[in-house]
Amino acid sequence: QVQLVESGGGLVQAGGSLRLSCAASRSTSIIAMGWYRQAPGKQRELVAVITRGGSTNYADFVAGRFTISRDGAKNTVFLQMNSLKPEDTAVYYCNAKVLLGAIPADYWGQGTQVTVSS
Repeated sequence: QVQLVESGGGLVQAGGSLRLSCAASRSTSIIAMGWYRQAPGKQRELVAVITRGGSTNYADFVAGRFTISRDGAKNTVFLQMNSLKPEDTAVYYCNAKVLLGAIPADYWGQGTQVTVSS
């Protein structure tokens, strides 16, 4: 089991910045961590992911505004969000992909609300 604790959401004006944090209870067998978001009435979508090897991948809508990073020593992943837009408003969820034997499993945080006002 991996517990994920998120922090850093809130209300910000358009053009502003927020930094989300996600702390994992352990790092063993975690092969990737990332952020997803879900807006009301929409499906959950990938925002950004970082692998154990440090490779990153971003959704097209990020367009250079967001940066995912990690502190390996603290089992923590960050999402720096700049130039926020009202359409970025959503609940942001931290995700960890964990190898259980040879099978990957998804663990999720409780979610943190990000609201961007126009």
